[in-house]
Amino acid sequence: MTNDILNIIVVSLYFAVLGVLSVCGLHRYAMVWLYYRHKEETPRPRVFFKELPAVTVQLPIYNEMYVAERLIDAVCKLDYPREKLEIQVLDDSTDETVEIARKKVAEKRAEGFDISFIHRTDRTGYKAGALENGLRHTENEFIAVFDADFLPRKDFLQETIHFFANPKIGMVQARWEHINRDWSLLTRIQAIMLDAHFVIEHTARNRSGRFFNFNGTAGMWRKQAIAEGGGWQHDTLTEDLDLSYRAQLKGWEFVYLKDLASPSELPGDINAFKTQQHRWAKGGVQTALKLLPTIWASKVPFKVKMEATQHLGNYISFLGMVLVCLLILPSMIARREMGWLQDLKWADAIVLMGAFVSVLFYYGSSQIELGKGWAKRFLMFPLMLAVGVGMCLNNAKAVLEALLGHQTGFVRTPKHGLATKGGSLAGKKYRTSWSVLAVVELAFAVYFSFVCGFAYQFEMYWSLPFLALFPIGFYYIAGLSFAQAFTGKTKAVVPAPAVLEAEKVGA
Repeated sequence: MTNDILNIIVVSLYFAVLGVLSVCGLHRYAMVWLYYRHKEETPRPRVFFKELPAVTVQLPIYNEMYVAERLIDAVCKLDYPREKLEIQVLDDSTDETVEIARKKVAEKRAEGFDISFIHRTDRTGYKAGALENGLRHTENEFIAVFDADFLPRKDFLQETIHFFANPKIGMVQARWEHINRDWSLLTRIQAIMLDAHFVIEHTARNRSGRFFNFNGTAGMWRKQAIAEGGGWQHDTLTEDLDLSYRAQLKGWEFVYLKDLASPSELPGDINAFKTQQHRWAKGGVQTALKLLPTIWASKVPFKVKMEATQHLGNYISFLGMVLVCLLILPSMIARREMGWLQDLKWADAIVLMGAFVSVLFYYGSSQIELGKGWAKRFLMFPLMLAVGVGMCLNNAKAVLEALLGHQTGFVRTPKHGLATKGGSLAGKKYRTSWSVLAVVELAFAVYFSFVCGFAYQFEMYWSLPFLALFPIGFYYIAGLSFAQAFTGKTKAVVPAPAVLEAEKVGA
């Protein structure tokens, strides 16, 4: 009897977690529905500036020796009156990047650009601290931000600035696109994942009157909105998400421009990708813990509160994914022992198929909307699903750290100057080595190989194609992590001693 009760608990918990995760799938359908409902409502400036205002472009960088010059060159090509354009290179670097950036700034100043090099040897606040420090050195009201891995289009400022002629607009965000999308299998998968966020989610949220967020780069702010939102704060790892919600709670309106694409570089190796995902997941949960009580106590519409809760809390679903991973085999065995397997062996397939269809619908819509080549990209979806599963341990770890209040520093995503048909990681710095998590991922891959074997033995044939995604995903993520350890270790960069002063050159 005791064993039967335990079996019932295991099976009930397994399907309960699957049920909760299915709700996330329903949200994907809602996002796609909202997107198509508001697809034709393209934002356009209501009024225009008679005279273009001065703009400051902030370029926060930290140890970006491979892309710093590329970034500065691209920003200096922006189509905007030179006398109205100020550029700040906000450098917190501790390596060769300092001299590379300083030299490039001097070169551009000699060409007549209003460009300054602001170097901090105290990284208090990390990127948020650098942006906050840069604001102290400018009088301009409009602030564009580009990370080191971006190459803004020449028309970026002209396409965004006139929205601010409306005094209610606090921020304008552009869509990300990727110069190294086809550099590797991993970058192609990342691009598809991000496309759904930038094509479907952002558009749906913004055009339906819900909150959405500045993505840390490829956007422009009104300085007043930053100040009234509470300024750049660094108590979360996603300062952009945090400030976005605080500013919108103060009544500022945001604009998302899906058709204004800003080229960027995707992480080229798996550990850089894992670092980025870890920071986003942990920062997202930190922001949820910080702001959701305020959001629900505010007077914003109920639909905004609901979507904010889903948006800020969505990373918690990775804990559910890990629970499913741990429970799936015990659930199969429990059902067999109790004679339920024959009746419930279809249940896994139905739920897993439902998840697959929602992903196909969600990511597929984004690829169709992007146009050319979408059918070919559809072939990547099974592996993309597998990679999503394989990343669940990395992201669940980040979520747990946030929930437990474990503080870690801002670890930026390394950039290596990769292009679609060129560039290599061989011999380059900033490549992180594998961690013990890769061993756990490999263990999960082996575990799910056995799960698939049991599923075959138990004649759960319809579930096998979906269950196979689990070992494939974990083998892929763990395998790349180990492969990187043998193909290029990085010499550690030792931070300079903290100093409470900043160097400003060319101001």
